[in-house]
Amino acid sequence: MANRHLSRSIVLQTLFEWDFTLNNKKGGSPTDDEVKKILKRNLKEFAPGFEDDVFVFSLINQVLEKRKAVDEIIEKAAPDWPINKISIIDRNILRIGLTELLFGDRKEVPPKVAINEAIELAKTFGGENSGKFVNGVLGAVYKEIGEPGKEQVTKKKKHSEPIDITKLPVEKKGGALVYAKKPASPAGGDSHIVFALVHDVFGYWTISKGSIEEGENEKEATIREVKEEIGLDIKIEEKLGENEYVATHPDKGKSLKKVVYFLAQSEYKELALEKSGGLDGARWFELSAIPELRIYNDIIPLISKAIEILSSKKL
Repeated sequence: MANRHLSRSIVLQTLFEWDFTLNNKKGGSPTDDEVKKILKRNLKEFAPGFEDDVFVFSLINQVLEKRKAVDEIIEKAAPDWPINKISIIDRNILRIGLTELLFGDRKEVPPKVAINEAIELAKTFGGENSGKFVNGVLGAVYKEIGEPGKEQVTKKKKHSEPIDITKLPVEKKGGALVYAKKPASPAGGDSHIVFALVHDVFGYWTISKGSIEEGENEKEATIREVKEEIGLDIKIEEKLGENEYVATHPDKGKSLKKVVYFLAQSEYKELALEKSGGLDGARWFELSAIPELRIYNDIIPLISKAIEILSSKKL
């Protein structure tokens, strides 16, 4: 809608001014109230009659609220472009697009509308290659987490060219679904099994994993990665399974991720999340809480298998 496009343009203009001030103001960054003053001034000057527009205020509030998480997503989706090296216009277009894509109401703004609107902003306000860059980053995120989130190798998309996975570069990863026996609380009750899951910046709870480095075997890499990622010393018990998916890098293109997953045990202690790698949380969960979590479709069977194994052991 034309009105929404104008609203996004005003939000972009406001974010540009805010971001420029953020990087050049010696006395500290603008407060939220100052940002809203900038927005109101821009609305009055460039969009009279929009001063009370709910959408424009909701969008800028959400962009500012989710900025840290969104910036981490940008760095993950475009690893060759540190956030401070992306032009002010392009990075704020990405912030708007990703906020709407990942945190907005999909009934109100469908994913493809969010992407297309961001590309139009890039073509209008950005440089010669801005549209292509924004399209690449948003497209990579959409394919990674969107509808339904990953390009599963076992599923074919309608109306798309088949992917010859034998020609794709391969990245091998190892991961572990870690469980522990949580001691009984002083108030009473029995000890019980809990699972350690990590929360990624795309909004999903998943299994801790990482790349297998040269010279490592699958188990060695998994033990190291879990220790680095969430601070647990684990003992691998058995293999849960493997999965493959195609991921898209905005510059390097498609690659095939091959992940082997294990069931592992550790002592129950506070999780220490590594502040990198596209994760923003880590928690222990009781079995009863897991069905309510947002989990990738290819991870659910692995958790189910782990529960079956542990049930048979009668821990």
